[in-house]
Amino acid sequence: MLNIGILISGRGSNLQAIIDTCESGKIPAKVAVVISNVASAGGLERAKKHNIPAIVFEPNNFKDKNTYELEIVKELKKHGVELVCLAGYMRIVGQVLLEHFPHRIVNIHPSLLPSFPGLHAQQQALDHGVTVTGCTVHFVDQGCDTGPIIIQSAVPVKENDTEETLSERILQQEHHIYPIAIEFIAKDKLKIEGRRVKLK
Repeated sequence: MLNIGILISGRGSNLQAIIDTCESGKIPAKVAVVISNVASAGGLERAKKHNIPAIVFEPNNFKDKNTYELEIVKELKKHGVELVCLAGYMRIVGQVLLEHFPHRIVNIHPSLLPSFPGLHAQQQALDHGVTVTGCTVHFVDQGCDTGPIIIQSAVPVKENDTEETLSERILQQEHHIYPIAIEFIAKDKLKIEGRRVKLK
């Protein structure tokens, strides 16, 4: 059974999708702890409803990023976490977390990376006039949305789409592919070769 730690900053809809898939028994994993950098994040209540420890570490309460991340690492290790999932975690992961969990941190991003990294990916897609966008689960490295890609799902852009309508359709696909990526990892099906992630 793979112990997962999930880092959030907001409402936690991807967190919910992961919890539900784990609890259904579809993947050999469980959410061991949820950590937020925002005390008002809605995802904390989702965790509590499932009796999952929900912890808040606000960065402003620490002297620097390294100290902040060391506290997160300590909490993750206390709960036996083997895989860290970012689910709407609105901070760039630093060297401390990366060193303690090498190739064991994954993220979901609402675009077909490497297109439209960073914030407001859905609006970026609309501004560029693309006809297809989507979402990507990837391993986390030192960059912003630059790590090796695990799985992607395409979402057509409609003529009358707004950032909100496009975001909602992409989110549905996020809820679908994030648990699949976790399943691959839980069943030890992936190997990283340079920038490529391959199924064993």
